[in-house]
Amino acid sequence: MINECYYDDFDRKEGLAFDTKVVHGALGADPITGAVSFPIFQTATFRHRAFGISTGYDYSRVQNPTRQELERTMAILENGLEGFAFTSGQAANMALFTWLPCGSHVLLSDDIYGGTFRICDEIFSKFGCTFDYIDMSDLDTVRASLRPETKMLFVETPTNPMMHVADIAALAELAHSRGILLVVDNTFLTPYFQKPLDLGADIVVHSATKYLCGHNDVIAGIVVVKTPEMAEFFHAQLKSHGNGLGPMDSWLMLRGIKTLALRMERHNANAIAVAHWLRKHPKVKKVYFAGFEDHKDFAVTRRQTTGYSGMISFELDSLETTMDLLSRVKLILFAESLGGVESLVTYPMTQTHESVPEETREALGINERFIRISIGIENVNDIIADLEQALA
Repeated sequence: MINECYYDDFDRKEGLAFDTKVVHGALGADPITGAVSFPIFQTATFRHRAFGISTGYDYSRVQNPTRQELERTMAILENGLEGFAFTSGQAANMALFTWLPCGSHVLLSDDIYGGTFRICDEIFSKFGCTFDYIDMSDLDTVRASLRPETKMLFVETPTNPMMHVADIAALAELAHSRGILLVVDNTFLTPYFQKPLDLGADIVVHSATKYLCGHNDVIAGIVVVKTPEMAEFFHAQLKSHGNGLGPMDSWLMLRGIKTLALRMERHNANAIAVAHWLRKHPKVKKVYFAGFEDHKDFAVTRRQTTGYSGMISFELDSLETTMDLLSRVKLILFAESLGGVESLVTYPMTQTHESVPEETREALGINERFIRISIGIENVNDIIADLEQALA
């Protein structure tokens, strides 16, 4: 079949700085019309010029030019071979875990996002797969937890919401010595602050709803791989499951990514200031933030990242104080999710980690006094003033 795809010859932007790459994407401007804003190809199907002559697009479930621009952009930003855009982070993880042979064993971060826990516990356990949740920052624990049937390490770093930091390069060396796949959820830091594939990971996943989108207006997931074999696998998943991101949402993602570098710098600077302020407040008993110099894994953080993002968790002195904060915040919004321009406060026990067994939550420290906050890009003094009045 003769393929005449007009969008194949894209530039990987070699030699450009990251904050330039996010602005210009893969193709950037449309090569056919010259449109500076890449077009939204809102179509289900594509016309063939003649039998055996295709533009390279047949049906939008399989591929769409707008989604392809997003996928190629993410491959560039993560230094991967190919990217894949899904209808949610959950859809991306569902496709990922479908790779597991029946009877596989997987090690995951112990305070993993509740939705990831639910996928493993309620769905893939039915196929004979087993899952252990451990402290991935402890290499001895990881090593001791491996089994002959272990096929994957799934790592959040920093973790959600306890902010544990795992050494990606060390985990990659361990995993690859046993023929195990290393997957890193890079949602919290994004490729602006951390590039797991460069550190040895095999696959990167994102809840793209969060920092990549940045505006709380799209649900999306991203996978980036670095081998042709895994690229072929994810192409088949998108084609068969029909869970590829639609063109409108792909365009919104592209628009959000253009300001990723600027936003991440502001999230990071604001979070540093707020984390230090929280540490001094008499009603705050403990603050969890990867950017503290006395964080037990700070040396790893400095070695593999260039920033800390905008995520902070903290424990308050009582349930009453906790409920007061959630009901009194004004500028900060009490809502699920994270990574948007607006500051959001979340109650993990009944929101993000509701699916995690109570005894596991308690052991991790996710109790009734535990709060997670996603620091936005507002003026930091306004964020602190809102917290101050809510904790008064």
